[in-house]
Amino acid sequence: MKKYLFILFLGISVNTFSQIPDSIADNIKIIKQYMFKDYKKMFKKPEKAFVYPYITPGSNAYANVLWDWDSWLSNIALRQILEYNGTKEDKKEAVAYEQGCVLNYLTYTDPSDGYMPMVVDKNSDSEKLKPANIYSTNMHKPVIAQHAAFLTKLNKDNAEWLRDKFDRMQAFIKNYQTHHRNEPTGLFFWQDDLAIGVDNDPSTFFRPNRSSASIFLNCLMYKELNAMAYLSKSLNKNDAAAAYLKDAAMLKEAIQKNCWDEKDGFYYSVDLNLRPITNEETIVFGHPWVLHKGMPRTYDGLIQRIGVWSGFMTMWAGIATPEQAKRMVAENYNDTRTFNAKYGIRTLSKLEKMYSLKASSNPSNWWGPIWGISNYMTYKGLVDYGFDKEAKKLAYKTIMLFGNDFKQNGALHEYYEPDTGKPIMNKGFQNWNYLVLNMIAWVEKEKIINEF
Repeated sequence: MKKYLFILFLGISVNTFSQIPDSIADNIKIIKQYMFKDYKKMFKKPEKAFVYPYITPGSNAYANVLWDWDSWLSNIALRQILEYNGTKEDKKEAVAYEQGCVLNYLTYTDPSDGYMPMVVDKNSDSEKLKPANIYSTNMHKPVIAQHAAFLTKLNKDNAEWLRDKFDRMQAFIKNYQTHHRNEPTGLFFWQDDLAIGVDNDPSTFFRPNRSSASIFLNCLMYKELNAMAYLSKSLNKNDAAAAYLKDAAMLKEAIQKNCWDEKDGFYYSVDLNLRPITNEETIVFGHPWVLHKGMPRTYDGLIQRIGVWSGFMTMWAGIATPEQAKRMVAENYNDTRTFNAKYGIRTLSKLEKMYSLKASSNPSNWWGPIWGISNYMTYKGLVDYGFDKEAKKLAYKTIMLFGNDFKQNGALHEYYEPDTGKPIMNKGFQNWNYLVLNMIAWVEKEKIINEF
C-alpha cells in the first residue's frame, strides 16, 4: 500500500511538472539565473540628496534616481527574488533599502501642504524639488502608502518605523483629496500630463490641464486609501483608518458609476473638460437668453472611449464587479485585434489611430508596446478574478518575452514590440520587469509575494 501511494505521489508530481512546456521551463531557468545574479544592482547607498539607502530601476538610464511607482514595484519583485534565493542575511540587508525608498520621499514632503516630489536624484537641489505652484503640476503618484503597507506587512504589521513621518503621508493624501479631486464626479484627476507614469496615455497626453480623470490614477488611489487605512490601524489611529476606508468606498462607487461603459464592457478614463452650467444671461439673436436653460447637461463627465490597457487595472484594484470582469475578459482581453498580442497586452489597442511602436524616452511610449508592468497588473487581475487559464497564458507570454531577451541580449529592455518580442529601447532595464518572477512563482505553485 505504501509503495502504491509513493508511486501515485510520484506520478502526480511528474504530471504537475510536465504541465509546464519545455520552452517555458527553459526560459524560467534563464530568467532566474540572471535575476538572482543581478538584483543587487538596484541597491544604492545614501549619498548627497539621499538621506537613506534606496532602490533604483537598475539601468544606466535610471542610475542614482528614485522614482515613485518604480521603487515600489521593484521592491515587490525584489522580495520574490529573496523568497526564492535569498538568505536570512540577504533579507535583513534589503530592509534598509526598502524602507529608505519611502523615508527618502517623506523627507522631502512638506507637512504643511503635503507636496511630495515624484522623482529625486542624488544631485537634486532640495530647494528646487518643489515647484512654485504645487497645484499646477503633478506630484508623486498615490503609491507611497501602498509601498509602506507592503513593508509593514513584511514587518508583522509593525509600522513604528513610519510613525515619526506618518503625518507627512497623511498630508500627502489630503493634498490629493483637496486639490486633485473633481467634486461632482468624486474622481481624481491629473493636473497636467507631466510624468504620469503611463507617459503618453491619450486620455491625458496633450489634453487640457485638470481635465483627465484617469482610470489609471483612480485605481492607484483606491488602493492607496485602503493602504492608508491599514497603516493608520497599525499605528492605532483608528478614527483615521475609518475615514480612509469610507473615502475608499466612495471612490470605488464613483469609478463604477462614471468610468464603466456598458456599451463596450470596459472601464475608461473620464473627460472633465466641460463648460460650467450657468444662469447668466447673454445676448442671442438680439435678445437676452440663458443659454441651454431649457435642458442643461445632466452629466459631470464624458467617458473617453480610447482603448487603453489601464482599464484592466480595475481588476487588479478589485473595483470591477465579477460580471464586469467577465465582459472585460471576453470582449476586450481576448480580442487579438485590440489588446491581446503574442507577447502580452498591448498598452494601446491596435485599432486606435495613434497606435505606434516608436522608440521614445521623452515621453516613454505607451501607444502599443508591451511593458512588463502592464502584463503583470493585467495578469494579477485575471488571477484575482479566477481567470486562471487566461492568467497562465499571459504569464507564459511574459516568460517567453523576457527569457528570449536574456538569451539573445543578456539583459532586459524597457518595452517591446507586441507580436515579435523585439526590444525597442533601454537595454538593462530591470525595475518592474522582475515581477515576471512573481508570475513564475504562481505558475510553479511556489510562495507568491504580492503587493499590498
